[in-house]
Amino acid sequence: MQHHGPFSIPAINDFVPEKLKPYIIIVFVLIFQLSGGVYLATANEMAGSTALLQEDILMAGYASLAGMALVFAFMLRLKMRFTSKFSFLVCSVALVVCNIICIYTQNVFVLVTTCFFAGVFRMWGTFECNSTIQLWLTPKRDLSIFFCYIYLLVQGSILLSGIPNMYLALFSNWQYMHWFVVGALLFLVMMTLLIFNNNRYGRAFPLFGIDWLGGLMWGLILLSINFISIYGEHYDWWSSEEIRTASLFLFVLLCLNIYRASFIRHPFIALQTFRYKAVYIPLILYVIIDVFLAPAHLIEHIYYDEVLRYDATHLIHVNLMGLLGVVAGSAFAFYFFASKKNSYKATFLIGFGAVMVYLFLMYFMIDYQTTKRMLIAPVFFRNFGYVTIAIVLLTNLVKVPFHHFFQAVSVQAFVSAACGSAIGSAIIHHLFSDIAKKNFQLLTANLDRVNHQLLSVSSTMLEEILQKQVLMVSFKELYGYLLIWCMVCFILFIFYKYPYLPVKALYPKMRTIRKMLRKEITEEN
Repeated sequence: MQHHGPFSIPAINDFVPEKLKPYIIIVFVLIFQLSGGVYLATANEMAGSTALLQEDILMAGYASLAGMALVFAFMLRLKMRFTSKFSFLVCSVALVVCNIICIYTQNVFVLVTTCFFAGVFRMWGTFECNSTIQLWLTPKRDLSIFFCYIYLLVQGSILLSGIPNMYLALFSNWQYMHWFVVGALLFLVMMTLLIFNNNRYGRAFPLFGIDWLGGLMWGLILLSINFISIYGEHYDWWSSEEIRTASLFLFVLLCLNIYRASFIRHPFIALQTFRYKAVYIPLILYVIIDVFLAPAHLIEHIYYDEVLRYDATHLIHVNLMGLLGVVAGSAFAFYFFASKKNSYKATFLIGFGAVMVYLFLMYFMIDYQTTKRMLIAPVFFRNFGYVTIAIVLLTNLVKVPFHHFFQAVSVQAFVSAACGSAIGSAIIHHLFSDIAKKNFQLLTANLDRVNHQLLSVSSTMLEEILQKQVLMVSFKELYGYLLIWCMVCFILFIFYKYPYLPVKALYPKMRTIRKMLRKEITEEN
């Protein structure tokens, strides 16, 4: 990370051309991004063949994201302890094992645990790749530029991985995606053994001083939040013993974790981290944004399947529309925010405005006759807005002192990746259920034997027409509520003063990082 002269990657042997080395790392990171345990794009097929609930597959998917979020807190220590060759080999082999387990297991506990550790190794490998080419992407260590690349990579990989998943589920078997990823990981192992070396450049820092117990407790807290959010509707929320037990466990574990972090020397997440304005404000914003974007995970799927009768090929085209939004959002943030250094507030408002446009278009566009071409604009604005907002909020963490920076990134990932989407989906699912029940009662008020217009309609046809009409009215009403609240939030954000510019979003030099770690280890001894 600290270099003199042209950019180089000493971890790769000299017989590989220097200009080719960064692109090899990008191929590696794409492979790591594909290997996430379970694939939510084929959740229906996986649930059907394994006799698991849809909620079980979602729980495993979010467990992988929880594992990814936790790694941020100590991934710099992993970088400073192990060579790139060792990290790539360990992560690849571990992910191969995780993918094979996910293919054959039908035990929910084993599946969730496996996906959790798959997320850990996936993020470790991804960070090793990205940190290796950071100076190639931004020689000045400008994190506002670096994070544009990160979100283009992450969000683009999510959408791109959904395309082969859907094709495989449509024409063959969902398990083939796992075998494809296993093959890609074995290719990564072979390339690592052939072109990487074990030469170490600088002192290796030991891993002692990391609060592993605190990390486990935070992981269980995230899994508990996801359990309540995902299974809440299934178990009828707090009317069930399962949700009440999980809520009590969450409350007790959170209190114990906070109390423990208040007196140990190096907690996994220091309580001071939560006191920074750059940390707790984005947490609130992410929850708000995840609620506004939750229809993309729930309502849109029902709309495509039950009303428009779209098959998997149409959903693939929708993914491609979303990919255009991700690319455009990253390019816009790079030019307007990272290069031109416009303010955090201006860039955030543009991204939030795009989310509002998405809700506006969906409200007026939902109809029985909606075409696939009409969905291009709302899906584009949805992904454009989210990527722009995410880049701004992540770059905003540079205001946190570097001593707590990676802990702050981990805390933000708790909501942005691990549980924010689950919370937003749970809120929207519950709200949609109440709206649908109300509309069903209103629309069936005059459906009785006295109504002679119903005598010529069969009960099956009447039920189908009624179901579609209830869904359509409920969709409209839900998007209307979200649009109104989004406009209110947008007005409030306009009046919020935040004049800062991303002009000091610089990553410290390796010399500074080594001094900081050496000081921490000395204090621990």
